[in-house]
Amino acid sequence: MAKSTALRSPARSTATKSRTATTTRKSAAETVTTTASAPIGLTEGELESVWKTFKRTRDENLRNTLIEHHMPLVRSIAERVLQTLPKSIELDDLSSAGTFGLMDAINGFDLSRGIKFKTYCTTRIRGSILDELRSQDWVPRLVRLKAHRLDRAIRRLEGEFGRSPNQVEIATELGITLEELEAHQAEANAKTIFSLSEKWDDGDEEKEMEKVEILADRKAVDPVETIQQHDALEMITSSLTKKERLIILMYYYEGLTMREIGEIMELTESRVCQIHSNVMARLKAQLDRAQRNQD
Repeated sequence: MAKSTALRSPARSTATKSRTATTTRKSAAETVTTTASAPIGLTEGELESVWKTFKRTRDENLRNTLIEHHMPLVRSIAERVLQTLPKSIELDDLSSAGTFGLMDAINGFDLSRGIKFKTYCTTRIRGSILDELRSQDWVPRLVRLKAHRLDRAIRRLEGEFGRSPNQVEIATELGITLEELEAHQAEANAKTIFSLSEKWDDGDEEKEMEKVEILADRKAVDPVETIQQHDALEMITSSLTKKERLIILMYYYEGLTMREIGEIMELTESRVCQIHSNVMARLKAQLDRAQRNQD
């Protein structure tokens, strides 16, 4: 009987160890769950525990906890980058790109190297934001580099001379010819793009307008010029007969030929040319008299 009890002791010991291990794993799981569902303001000890457990288990909940804990850092980096960009770039877009960099940093971070995660992930986050900006950039990277080199040279010369440098000085500073400098400057002028949907800041918040609303339409008719042309036409043709006036209007304003005008007015082409010549001679005489009167 004692022998039988002795034989069963290892089994009971194994079962006890198994129950202890199960209880330990359950306790650890409950601790992890509690940590993952707790507010994101983690202490250093809690953060270290989450990191170790995540690296061992690759639990998605713990991964999300680490992401949420470091999101303020992503936002901070995105805000710093935004300060150097046009107003058309949205902060949320930069933060979204930075979040992908944070996720990559969390997955690739090695605890055994003994470096702080903030130091490691800052570079990854910033790099992810810059990669996203480059992917949306329509200007070739070589053009950007040339433009930055040109800007640095101009700023350096301005600081040295206390004035804006001329073309020769800039070319000498860059070690290129004037022709190459002109090509560099032409390429650099294409490196910036502006959004016409941006708000025009004129200091009046009640009358906000987009830039496209105040953009000059160079193809639009100038009303002042139109009025002046109309007045000039009235003055020039006021002394002409109806037939002479029609010929001048159709020839100079409608763009018709002498033959086409003759067909419309039932005149020969030579007669139309004769009337036109007489009108031009009289108008020239009028202008000459007006010029003499002014003198």
